[in-house]
Amino acid sequence: MRAASATLKRRLRALLDRRLFQLRDSEPGEVFLSQRRVFIVPSRAGLAFAALLLLLFIGAINYQLGLGFALTFFSAACAVVDMVLTAHNLALLHLAPGRAQPVFAGEEARFELHIHNRGKRDRFAIWLDFISAGAPRHVADVAAGASAPLLLSCPSGARGWLAAPRVRLSTRFPLGLFHAWGYWQPDARVLVYPFPEADAPALPLAGAAGEGVGAGAGQDDFAGIRNYQPGDPMRHLAWRQIARLDTTLGGQLVSKHFEGGAPAQLQLDFAALPADLDLETRLSRMTSWVLEAERRALPYALRLGALEFAAALGEAHQGACLRALALHGQARRA
Repeated sequence: MRAASATLKRRLRALLDRRLFQLRDSEPGEVFLSQRRVFIVPSRAGLAFAALLLLLFIGAINYQLGLGFALTFFSAACAVVDMVLTAHNLALLHLAPGRAQPVFAGEEARFELHIHNRGKRDRFAIWLDFISAGAPRHVADVAAGASAPLLLSCPSGARGWLAAPRVRLSTRFPLGLFHAWGYWQPDARVLVYPFPEADAPALPLAGAAGEGVGAGAGQDDFAGIRNYQPGDPMRHLAWRQIARLDTTLGGQLVSKHFEGGAPAQLQLDFAALPADLDLETRLSRMTSWVLEAERRALPYALRLGALEFAAALGEAHQGACLRALALHGQARRA
C-alpha cells in the first residue's frame, strides 16, 4: 500500500513538474527561455513590503490622509513595475551548452554554458547553477546583443558518461521584491575516466632497455642531432644548439639521437592483470599505467578485450585509450 502511494506521489510530482514548471528532458542545441518558462513569486522582502503597504492603506483610511493614499498607491505601482522588470530580466534569453573536458572519477566535472542576450535591454544579476548544488554560486550580467560564458561544476561519480544536471536560473533585479526563476536541462555530458590507482605497480616493460628508453630508440651511443619529434623526452633536447636558434625566424627544436640498445616493448594488456582484482581496480591500474607511460614518453600499446591500440604516444592516443577504459562494459553513445 505504501509502495503504491509513493509511486502515485512520484507520478503526480513528475506530472506537476512537467506541466506547471515546464521541466523537460535533455534539450539539444540552443534553447529559448520563453515567458511561459519563467515563474515569479514575491520574495521575503516583497511580502514585508506588501505588509507595509497594507498598514499604510489602513492608516490612510482611518485618518483620511490624501497624501497617505498617494504614497500607498505610488509604492504599489512601483512594486508592479518591479515585478514586470524582474520577469523581463530573465525571459527571452537564449541558452546553449559549450564544451566539457574529460575528468577522472571523483574530480569536479565542469560544464561550459553560454547565455545569449539578443534583445535590446541589458540583463543584470542573473544567478544560475545546477539544482543539485543548492544555492546558486554563479552570477552573470549580459549586455544587449552580447553573450556570457559560465563554467558550472558538479562532482563526478563513477566512470562513463556524466550528463549535466538540470540548471536553475533566477533573478531578483532590480528591487528584490520579487523572485523570478526558470529551468533548463542542457544537452551536455562529460566523459569520466577511471581514477588512477595510487601506488600502482611498475609498468610491465619487456626488453633490455629499461626505464630511460624513448620513442623506439636505444640509449647506448650518441649518434647526432635531429629535428625534435613529438614524444622525444625533454632530457634529450639539445639545449646548446637550441640556444643558438631563433625560433621566431623559423628555427626548429632539435634533440639528441642515440643508437644501440634494445627498445622497450610496453604492452598494456587488460587480460594479463591478476584475476583476483575486481573490474574497477583493473581499470584504475590500466589508467595509471597509461598516464605513467605518457609521462615517461614510452610508446605503449593497449589491449582491452576486443579493442586493440597499436603502440603510440601523444594526446590523441592517450585520449583514445582512456576513453576505452572509461566506457569498458558500458553502452557507448556516439
